[in-house]
Amino acid sequence: MVSSLTGNEWLDATFGLPDNKNPLKFSRRKQAQVVAAGIAIIANSALGSSLPSGATSDIAKAFSVTNRLQLVLLNSLYMLGFAIGPLIFGPLSEHLGRRPVLIGTYLGYMIFTLCCAVSPNFTALLIFRLFCGVAAAAPNAVVGPLFADIFDRPGPRGKATAYYMCATAMVPPLGPIISGYATRHSWRLTFWVGLGISGVFLPLVFCLPETYAPIIRKKYRVDPEVAEKQQPSLAQELKTIFARPFVMAAREPVVLFTSLYLALVYATLYLFFQAYPIIFQGVYQLSSGEVGLTFLPTMKAGAAWANKIEYRRLPLACAGGPLIIASLFWLGWTSYSDIHPAVASLSGLLFGAGYLVEFMALLNYITDAYRQYSASAQAAS
Repeated sequence: MVSSLTGNEWLDATFGLPDNKNPLKFSRRKQAQVVAAGIAIIANSALGSSLPSGATSDIAKAFSVTNRLQLVLLNSLYMLGFAIGPLIFGPLSEHLGRRPVLIGTYLGYMIFTLCCAVSPNFTALLIFRLFCGVAAAAPNAVVGPLFADIFDRPGPRGKATAYYMCATAMVPPLGPIISGYATRHSWRLTFWVGLGISGVFLPLVFCLPETYAPIIRKKYRVDPEVAEKQQPSLAQELKTIFARPFVMAAREPVVLFTSLYLALVYATLYLFFQAYPIIFQGVYQLSSGEVGLTFLPTMKAGAAWANKIEYRRLPLACAGGPLIIASLFWLGWTSYSDIHPAVASLSGLLFGAGYLVEFMALLNYITDAYRQYSASAQAAS
């Protein structure tokens, strides 16, 4: 099995570093800067995942797409990128460091969002959405470990992760709201707005310092005797790096079953982005902008739970599952034209709470258990 790094071993990894470079000795201001940058990166990633959800009808008209199943690809290909990206960038962040991976992929996300805005045809738009998803997937595997690098105690680390998970729960519902109203002018405006939002946070992302202790030690040659040893070949190094998530999933039952369960919960969230337009436009005849507003209860539930999780782990995960199941029954049994649409929309309160509880509890557990290799463990998840 892949062994995790204990708290003492992680302290050993930072021993001998200059105080201003030691991630565990960052000032509160610098810690806040790292947390803010991490949340900004994950928020843009989450926003991009649902950005075109309210613009599918206009995109279909613009490119003469008559098959509604093809429109599902706008989100599903992005999610395919979400599945591929962490397997690349999670292990890579343990080899190159957190900073170059997060900055590089953030720029990639911006470039491919720009490409989406100027796509000449539907095929090109789908390809750019896939690449956008791959680039945007990096923070899913790297931001949690980024916080673990700078917070040694579970309390502050859990609280930072709570804000990170709150962003992942609250931001995706904004996508349909933005696109629902932006399409009144043009569906392309949806992606221009997404690009503008990511550009606002670009200076903050560029100021992100390196936090991964082994990379900092290598940079400052804290272990000269290690540096003098024969380094493995590039092929051996790449094999070790990129095989690690698969090895962990195969040999660590905790990683495997956490991955399977979180994949199901995540898929359910993005199923809503396809189901809500069918329910609230098809059954209730709401406009695209009004359909986007039906996601607000999900956002509200995520915000309410953000500050109540850092001191709890697995017990809360047990409570999250029934909430998600109850929300699905609620939505299914109240989606009728003779029942007010607000009743069906309020099912999102239970789902938002259950979603945030599940991800917060399980990802915190993975981070605590696999400390140094938590990026690879989360990549497998």
